Amino acid sequence: MNRKTLFSSLVCCLLCVAGSLRAQVLQQPADSVRRGVVHRLGVDVRPGYVFPTRSFFEGNNAAGSPINTALGIHLKYAFQFSPDSRLGRLYPHAYQGIGVAYNTFFNAAEVGTPVAVYAFQGSRIARLSSRLTLDYEWNFGASFGWKKYNPDTNPYNDVVGSPVNAYINAGFFLNWQMAPQWSLTAGIDLTHYSNGNTHYPNSGVNTVGARIGVVRTFGAPAGGVQASVQEETASSFRGRLGYDLVLYGSTRKRGLFWNEGGVEHAELVPGSFAVLGLNFNPMYVVNQYFRAGLSLDAQYDEGANLKDYRVDDVSGGEMKFYRPPFREQFAVGLSLRAELNMPIFSVNVGVGRNLVQQGEDTRGFYQILALKTFLTRRLFLHVGYQLSNFKDPNNLMLGLGWRFGQ
Repeated sequence: MNRKTLFSSLVCCLLCVAGSLRAQVLQQPADSVRRGVVHRLGVDVRPGYVFPTRSFFEGNNAAGSPINTALGIHLKYAFQFSPDSRLGRLYPHAYQGIGVAYNTFFNAAEVGTPVAVYAFQGSRIARLSSRLTLDYEWNFGASFGWKKYNPDTNPYNDVVGSPVNAYINAGFFLNWQMAPQWSLTAGIDLTHYSNGNTHYPNSGVNTVGARIGVVRTFGAPAGGVQASVQEETASSFRGRLGYDLVLYGSTRKRGLFWNEGGVEHAELVPGSFAVLGLNFNPMYVVNQYFRAGLSLDAQYDEGANLKDYRVDDVSGGEMKFYRPPFREQFAVGLSLRAELNMPIFSVNVGVGRNLVQQGEDTRGFYQILALKTFLTRRLFLHVGYQLSNFKDPNNLMLGLGWRFGQ
């Protein structure tokens, strides 16, 4: 996947998310929208600590100083569904929207000053007092403007391999309603930037830090949600079984690592390799917020298990390979899945192991983090990321899914 392809994929995902947000609002009855939808504008300041995952962050860079501090300034718009609507009754505290952020790592020459555009959603975890709650929020989108590795102009940056990277963030914070339409938030968050192995290097940038924000709301619900109505609506979810079918694809880069005479070697394989996959995911509906179950996962990876099929005698020095047998590039696994279900979005996490496989690259455990954005009640956009053995980036999972049953 070249830079333009990655850029187009991420932008298309964001446009689909924005379109889904708009469609969900338009689907509500006009009277309910006029009387009940709450709009929110917020500003966050997020200082953070950069994990020193590579020597580049520790000071092995052109500036000769550690890169251990980050700062982000976020502007966000969100809305809550009317309590007169079905989604408003089921999820009275959920909000969702679009945000933009300016980020600096205080080394623009080698890292850049990336701007992130993202969808986000949050809700209440617990009420602590009449004016104080514990909330969560996740952000998912794309960040633009990174200074990528270049052997001539940016040789020390062995972390970032592309000017466009995915942006993933999760935060937990206290929300204090200091006035009827003003809230002050303060807490912690975690952030990860990565290109999903579409370019090398791809060590990823990880930060942990604080977040301080102010939120102004406009409009107010027509009235409180009656507990009996909410419980009655929510009870229709419990104990049911649903099925998600997902088809996805992407491309990835491959690097080869081997030991020769006690010396570790690493080399980037030229070109990109296709990845195609299918997930069939039966899920038990615990309640309107949570689903859990198993998933049958099949994946074909064109770049898997190349090491044993390298052509040794090649003129010009460029690496070439025989094509491995299909059985060494195709794997079928079973994973445990859990899913946070909210309006428009579902966040799905899984841990699995390949049961039908052959070769070192497809052996062992894999992990999945995926965001499902519902374009209709059944059809959803699937944007996921797969790791192997709890540490190694594998591939992106960009596709479409269909929900059967509940």
